[in-house]
Amino acid sequence: MPTMIAAGFEKRLRALSPRQALAFMATLSERLMPNYRLYAEIGEAGDTHGVTSLLALVWESLGVRDARIDFERQGEKLVACEPPEEDDSFGARIARDLTLALSACVDVLSGPAGEAPVDVSRLSIGGIERFIEMSAGDDIHDDVEREALIEGHELMSDERSFQLVVLETVETQTLDREGLRELKALGKNEGFSNLGLTADEAGD
Repeated sequence: MPTMIAAGFEKRLRALSPRQALAFMATLSERLMPNYRLYAEIGEAGDTHGVTSLLALVWESLGVRDARIDFERQGEKLVACEPPEEDDSFGARIARDLTLALSACVDVLSGPAGEAPVDVSRLSIGGIERFIEMSAGDDIHDDVEREALIEGHELMSDERSFQLVVLETVETQTLDREGLRELKALGKNEGFSNLGLTADEAGD
């Protein structure tokens, strides 16, 4: 059974305007960034500059209504930042979560939001579920134990709180320059990712 943030949460995500949805996704992407940085540092793969630049352009598009950015071209660049398909390591999978989240951001910039904010929400949750399972190792014996471990884990509790705060912020606050700055700082989370991981450059 997939982890839920809260009752009605995904319905509220689907009701967001494209701009609100993009702000939600950009904030979650910011929090996923340290995972990608770690993958790039430890595995000596990926393109940290590429994903960082693209996310900066997403924030710019939110802050400058008439920003002229060729996001189709940026989407092509994003492909080069993706971990190789043959790399099935945990690091590659959590790095891929970020590139998928950024791809969703690019899609929203060229059309309706649709399921995009729901997809990014689930991406972040899914990464945490995999991390908890990996950390538990052989201690999980069946689906009941797995679900109980995930539901009660501190990382999942933190994720629920985080996503609720982000959603409430984009629903209720004016997304002006100051509001976007606050969301970006919230997403940076003092350099720690949704998995509680950090990287040397995470605060840049």
